Amino acid sequence: MPRHREGYPEAFRKRMLELVKSGRTPEQLAKDFEPTAQTIRNWVAQAERDGGSREGLTTDEKEELRRLRREVKVLREEKDILKKAAAWFAQETGSVPKGSSSS
Repeated sequence: MPRHREGYPEAFRKRMLELVKSGRTPEQLAKDFEPTAQTIRNWVAQAERDGGSREGLTTDEKEELRRLRREVKVLREEKDILKKAAAWFAQETGSVPKGSSSS
């Protein structure tokens, strides 16, 4: 079963970014601190995206995308429930709901 670690505090991430900007490599920091060098490189890349110096989604855009995907999932589930309910009621009453006319 995969283990999920709690995220690092924002202040810790900012300090790691400052150390990278001052000339330390992610590999050096990984030896002295817990995050892996790749994790630190990911933080640097995301900070560059957030700062506009690198292409890609910013943190805010990623958060909005996650929120919208969750919302779409809920709406699809609700739509499926309503379709099933309409079909059930149509079968129970012996009538078929009228579709919209295109004329």
